[in-house]
Amino acid sequence: MRTIRHEALSVKTHHRTMLDHFPIRIVTRMLVLLALLATAAGRSTTRQDDTLVRVFVFAGQSNMVGADSRASDVKLYPPFAGLEGPQKDVLFSYCIGREEKAQSEGWVELQPVEDMVGAELSFARRVSKELDAPIAIVKVAAGGTTLARDWNPDEPSGFKLYPLALERTRKALQDLERRGLRYRLEGFCWHQGENDMFDPNMREAYARNLARFIECWRRDLRAPDLQFYIGELCTKTIWGMDHRVEMNAIGTAQREVADKDPRVEFVPTAHIAIEIGGDGGLHYHYGTLGQLEHGVNYAAAYLRTLGREPKLERPLETWPYAKGEKVRLFVLAGHRNMEGERAFVQELPAESKLAESNPRVAYRYQLGGGFRSSGDWEPLGPAGCYDTLGPELSFAATLARGSTEPFAIAKFTHSGSQLVDWTPAGSETPSRNLYAAFLEFVRSARGDLERRGHEVELAGIFYHLAENDMSFAPYRRKAIEQLATLMSASRKDLDSPTLRWFVSQQPPTAVEHVRSIDVTAQLASLAARDPHLVHIRAFDLPGMDAELVITTPGIVALGELLATSYLGLR
Repeated sequence: MRTIRHEALSVKTHHRTMLDHFPIRIVTRMLVLLALLATAAGRSTTRQDDTLVRVFVFAGQSNMVGADSRASDVKLYPPFAGLEGPQKDVLFSYCIGREEKAQSEGWVELQPVEDMVGAELSFARRVSKELDAPIAIVKVAAGGTTLARDWNPDEPSGFKLYPLALERTRKALQDLERRGLRYRLEGFCWHQGENDMFDPNMREAYARNLARFIECWRRDLRAPDLQFYIGELCTKTIWGMDHRVEMNAIGTAQREVADKDPRVEFVPTAHIAIEIGGDGGLHYHYGTLGQLEHGVNYAAAYLRTLGREPKLERPLETWPYAKGEKVRLFVLAGHRNMEGERAFVQELPAESKLAESNPRVAYRYQLGGGFRSSGDWEPLGPAGCYDTLGPELSFAATLARGSTEPFAIAKFTHSGSQLVDWTPAGSETPSRNLYAAFLEFVRSARGDLERRGHEVELAGIFYHLAENDMSFAPYRRKAIEQLATLMSASRKDLDSPTLRWFVSQQPPTAVEHVRSIDVTAQLASLAARDPHLVHIRAFDLPGMDAELVITTPGIVALGELLATSYLGLR
């Protein structure tokens, strides 16, 4: 078991105050008739009033702080370009850190703090695109803190963050009133729990403590209907692997509170990006890309409560296959690189036409363990959660060049999973088990094609070997055994005893503590014994700039490699 590390943030102060020279165009946008409405300031119940400032509170520990993120890295992620700079239309009041705190003097423009990227940046931009109302964000966060002590509203100890955050929020609201701005407390975004999970008493009390925390915020801010958005702890981190039971306990408690309170939303984050670093690439923190995706998740949850989440439907308007035609069904499955964590639509070469919808190929998907699903068939095209894509696009293009036979693609991924989650037996955290859902997904895709009158050939399951497992010895040691179990069970349960599995493998992590476990030799040995297993060594892909993750050029090359491996057996 790993020893908990303190997540202190030593940062300094201060952004310049904007109280006396905030841009006139923003003041004009938000100003109301104060003299007649002073008694009602900040307490309007008119949901459609776009002159009201929507105020959001962001709070938690290091993965709310923005630990191990860098504003200078935002430019690496095209969907989030520009968020390294200020958002002049958004008010921001913050106090971040423990012993030494970075804090604004009143309201400032929303922007990174001390080169750190927080979820509030992408949240604000996303929400601003949907609402005409002005936005203000109060943020108080400090790494390595607990709900049981630091954030305890009744008996705060340690860094006493509950009274600190409450005072910061009250002063920020009073400042809006002083400036003649009406407001409404709109939502509270919370990401915390990693440190409570290490103490058995804190774990056991987390649901009660969280419910009490929410109750006290609503009481102390006189906002009984305040909506809360509770961010899931990310299972892709190293703690999600070596402390999966403890993390599951916190997640279960969070869901329990959300299930009981209609004004609490549980926000999945297990699938989002994680900083690359630490032992073999594994990390504790979201880092830059993860923080930006984190904020998008909160924004989507908030917009859902308003009925304003945009529809992402891509209907397959004309069925691409002739009546009675035989269709090959290709199943793509895996973790972060099959999902396409670091591959972005904006980086695809225009001449490749991979970013265009392809109505000749029916595509069905379930990503992030169900975070995003197609439901019905769509035309093949980019469908990732954050303008991301997997190898399915180049896979299909290569197949089409090599064969005229019609085919469909079904993709099932969860980048926050480990291989044990895919096995029929699963693990000691059943909430993370995927096998039954994966099996049903494949059956449903095949069955739907059959109901449409097609003979279906299940052409193969293309699985990219679990990346995180390769960096953690207890998981790496069992990986090929678990893979064999998964393949055997799938063949039996899908009534396809000769079902081919195409297992691609990127260079396994080479750090000292896992290097002695020769997973490549083990997989080669399994392939030698299994005539229906094709071992694909994807060792020379471009775009492998860091441990574990493959960027856009490599994901395109991986799809081509998977397809040529299949075509070579035809």
